[in-house]
Amino acid sequence: MLIRHQIARLLREAGESAQVAGDLPAVAIDDAYVERTNNAARGDYASSLPMRLARAAGMPPAAIAEKVLRRVLPHSAIERIEIAPPGFMNVTLSRDWLRSQVDAIVDADDNFGRIELGNGSRVQIEFVSANPTGYLTAASGRAGALGDALGNVLAFAGYQIEREYYVNDAGSQVAAFYGSVWARYREVFGLNGTIPDNGYHGPAIREIAGAIAEQHGRAFVEMDEATAIEKVGRLGLDAVLIAIKEDLARFGVTFDRWYSEESLHQTRAIDAAVAHLRQRGFLAEREGAIWFTSTDIGDERDHVLVRSNGVPTYMAADIAYHHDKFIVRGFDRVIDIWGADHHGHVQGMVASVEALGVDRSRFTVLLHQMVTIKRGTEIVRMSKRAGDYVALRDVLDEVGSDACRYFFLARTANAHVDFDLELAKRESDDNPVYYVQYGHARTASILRRAEGIDPRSGDTRHLSDDAEFTLIRKLLQFPEIVEVAATMLEPHHLPHYARELAATFSQFYETCRVLGDDPDVTSARLKLVLATKVTLRNCLRLMGMSAPERMDRG
Repeated sequence: MLIRHQIARLLREAGESAQVAGDLPAVAIDDAYVERTNNAARGDYASSLPMRLARAAGMPPAAIAEKVLRRVLPHSAIERIEIAPPGFMNVTLSRDWLRSQVDAIVDADDNFGRIELGNGSRVQIEFVSANPTGYLTAASGRAGALGDALGNVLAFAGYQIEREYYVNDAGSQVAAFYGSVWARYREVFGLNGTIPDNGYHGPAIREIAGAIAEQHGRAFVEMDEATAIEKVGRLGLDAVLIAIKEDLARFGVTFDRWYSEESLHQTRAIDAAVAHLRQRGFLAEREGAIWFTSTDIGDERDHVLVRSNGVPTYMAADIAYHHDKFIVRGFDRVIDIWGADHHGHVQGMVASVEALGVDRSRFTVLLHQMVTIKRGTEIVRMSKRAGDYVALRDVLDEVGSDACRYFFLARTANAHVDFDLELAKRESDDNPVYYVQYGHARTASILRRAEGIDPRSGDTRHLSDDAEFTLIRKLLQFPEIVEVAATMLEPHHLPHYARELAATFSQFYETCRVLGDDPDVTSARLKLVLATKVTLRNCLRLMGMSAPERMDRG
């Protein structure tokens, strides 16, 4: 149990004990409201419990705090609890306990920061899921970083995670893609090719069509046009999916399943989902079409599921997909990560999940904003491969996966990202990617220079400098960061913490000579360095970034 929760339990139990003794009235104490302080002079944690109880109890907060404080049981982690106006209870951690946590971090190693929040419940995260009509964009890369890091965090917090990519290989957009590839294929042989009105014009389509022509020659030219479009289009789709998988592999993103939209039609899963909604009373027939009456459960409008010509809509396929997630495969929770341009689809999907008989709280849609790629102050508008968007592969070519991961994660999902390529390549403290990874490399360098001293043998009782305890306190924030990121579904807390930890370690290193003349202090500080290395590495891994052992200082 995290120390914050232990403190909260102590204070809650003390309050309940005071109530039993008649010192406090019998009012509900649901939470002790313990938070980290932002000022070391106020201790490590503060509780606002007395102020929250004041109105119901009919007592001044300071008086409540005194009653609670008298009933707090001793705890090895707590040095003292002080009351501060108007009724805060400030908790300072014991230095002996803080020292012991360095040993605990080193012993936990790869598992430091792991918490039991999910209790093994099954969570499916669907992300990226870009239409297979061209190369992945930088925005798709942001979705990849968010989804993968969130999956890492939730797995570290005790959930069973399955990552999924929903392949939109059916519908009008795919038909337009097929027609576009067919037109470019014909052009290779000097034949007239007309891109559909809603088709795709980027260089990627020419590259794909050219590759098909090179491999198959004129095999499709004399074929029946409808058959040829289907075959050429399918080859083009397969080529795009291969390219998407290659880009994601370079980015370090893997999926447990690639789920085909077309399979929903082939297996009659759409019919099953529509029948489920009909059984639950959420369908109506109007002018020959089948409607989902989502306004019955708070949606702004109803949605057509099956057109009057019998063709299912995109909404019907999406509902069938979520019917499969919740009803067929039985996930406890589903998280979809979509681009912000899909915001108009969220309310309808939330309503559909409820209509299927699933509690809304089990379904979350995270919307992420777009990415602007810059070179200094200049906006990069064109991709050499993609036409009117910046391809993820081009960004990876220029700055690598780690920089992409960090910058895509560094802001909340609902905030726009300005990604400066020049900053991402800079080997200086201005570049947070370099700064954090160099912090890890520095810990590794110090340990290598220790000339055979085993850092695990250090006795942490020899740690006494304020800078050492500042670093220990920062290390102990990591499990709490994992908890916040998992609870709030906000992996952006990781890069911020990593940078703060690297800065705190740098301050410690400047203040405290690690490889000094006193062997006992040296070995103790080496253990603290190792604990820092463990924590930085674990944080970087959750972000999907590498933790280099060696780096040159630019």
